[in-house]
Amino acid sequence: MTATKKFIIDFDSTFTKVEALDILGEISLKDDPLKVEKLQSIKDITDQGMEGKITFRESLVQRVEILNANKDQISELIAALMKKVSDSFQRNKEFLLENRNDIYIISNGFKDFVAPIVTSFGIKPENVFANEFVYDESGKITGFNKDNPLSQNNGKPDTIKKLNLTGDIYVIGDGYTDYEIKASGVANKFYAFTENIHRPSVSSKADHIAPSLDEILYVNKMNKKFSYPKSRINVLLLENVHPIGVELMKAEGYNVEVISSALSEDELAEKIKKVSVLGIRSKTQVTKKVLENANRLISIGAFCIGTNQIDLETCQEKGIAVFNAPFSNTRSVVELAIAEIIFLMRGMVDKTTSMHDSKWDKSATGSFEIRGKKLGIIGYGNIGSQLSVLAENMGLNVYYYDVIERLALGNATKIDSLDELLETCDVISLHVDGRTDNELLIDREKIALMKKGAYLINLSRGHVVDVAALRDALISGHLAGAGVDVFPKEPKNNTEPFESELKGLPNTILTPHIGGSTLEAQQNIAQFVPGKIIEYINTGNTYNSVNFPNIQLPFLHDAHRLIHIHLNEPGIMARINKILADYDINIVGQYLKTNEKIGYVITDIDKAYSSKVIDELKAIHGTIRFRVLY
Repeated sequence: MTATKKFIIDFDSTFTKVEALDILGEISLKDDPLKVEKLQSIKDITDQGMEGKITFRESLVQRVEILNANKDQISELIAALMKKVSDSFQRNKEFLLENRNDIYIISNGFKDFVAPIVTSFGIKPENVFANEFVYDESGKITGFNKDNPLSQNNGKPDTIKKLNLTGDIYVIGDGYTDYEIKASGVANKFYAFTENIHRPSVSSKADHIAPSLDEILYVNKMNKKFSYPKSRINVLLLENVHPIGVELMKAEGYNVEVISSALSEDELAEKIKKVSVLGIRSKTQVTKKVLENANRLISIGAFCIGTNQIDLETCQEKGIAVFNAPFSNTRSVVELAIAEIIFLMRGMVDKTTSMHDSKWDKSATGSFEIRGKKLGIIGYGNIGSQLSVLAENMGLNVYYYDVIERLALGNATKIDSLDELLETCDVISLHVDGRTDNELLIDREKIALMKKGAYLINLSRGHVVDVAALRDALISGHLAGAGVDVFPKEPKNNTEPFESELKGLPNTILTPHIGGSTLEAQQNIAQFVPGKIIEYINTGNTYNSVNFPNIQLPFLHDAHRLIHIHLNEPGIMARINKILADYDINIVGQYLKTNEKIGYVITDIDKAYSSKVIDELKAIHGTIRFRVLY
């Protein structure tokens, strides 16, 4: 940053996420019987002052009178506010420290708590201007220094005028008093800071609406940490992604839009044009047509296990990294499988339906213990193997079949033939993925091979089972029951009707694709997937990506990171290094991994680079995407 730019930064709801006097009220009024009413009054008065509905002096006098605070409570307030520093200010602490000579905190708050917090971020004490509390002999706050310009109307403009600052003056704040600085003519620009609170009456007067400090640094070409501001990363989350996932994305500084349902192909193809990160669950189909419009898309997060609803090949061709949550809902699916095995073998579905119809049928006919029965697991991955362990502990004899060689857990028995497994077991539980090879894996012929009176459970994918053949087997009595959680065609949202040939069949459990729908599983997924996407955007780390070469990167210190995604062709690494050598750029570290289609190169360099270097790296034949991280 050159000396020609000076930044005036507000404190309350800008440098911190909150209004400090609101927090002081929480502390000073905690034992007051009228605490709730008084805190609301403080908030209302604050908002009126910030929106210009009452004068600042009026709002300050009224709030201090209600607070009934004392000096001993200031240290507790400072500790609370240190935990409430705005996320984008915490991310850009390096910027604040490096440019401390040209950054000023001018606040209508109080220096007693403002100074300790902002100086810990490198702000010079002499650049901090705020009000001052007045205390009596016992330490009680009795008022404020009324001679301080910041306690008066138009105090901020008057304070700045006395500083005689040269160059361009930019104001960052959320309130009407910050706008007054620009309106008075002492500032060149007013940035309405909306990361914590959006006041339309203030934003309407701003030169620029800034959802974060990253945005301000970006438009002023001062963002040294990220090549692209997080506030310009548009995230679209569909299908009721858990609120934890939403909050993690927002906390990172991204611009997040949430839609509760899936979108049709045409709807998503239109919506995707401005999206940087897409979050989906199992119903949304990310097709080639959708991806043809996704020119800004960096990454897709599947908030579930499966990724067959995503065209992974096209994502790879466009340099879009895809992440899922392969382990996060394993336990939830396994528990549902165990529950359905017990329910089906006891005939509970029909019995509970009869009870609701006022029929009392106390009989052991068709009701069995699961102990000693043979469970056949098709697909011995994360879910199948954990089901194996729990089922064995409950007394079932476990057999499994998988096209991949898998080590048996416990006393489970590997069966080499799918047909043999079907002929052998009393219960068949499906836990395969959604690849096309698994379509109609259990067809009419395979169902006919199953033991008469056996049970079929499908918690995997809807297209794996021939639904018409399953229906016929249940009606004929060849199968004694079925539990189905997934269907070839499912409603896009909770308002659409569910239709299936399996409705109304005896001893048949139908559930609305809820195998992984427990609070615990959704919380785990909502933490895992955003974490991987954020890590990829911030560091280039692709570990756990389902379609990119997996690279786990070290933390970067004092260097710039260049990411090059390209077709897997010979000579590209040599061309990258030649360009860097031509510009006398030293490589600190370099990491390459490829798969059959793409190569992924991360290069850390220790010096500043010119735009010509970037242009040449982007122009390498076979380049899919290029990013600069720092």
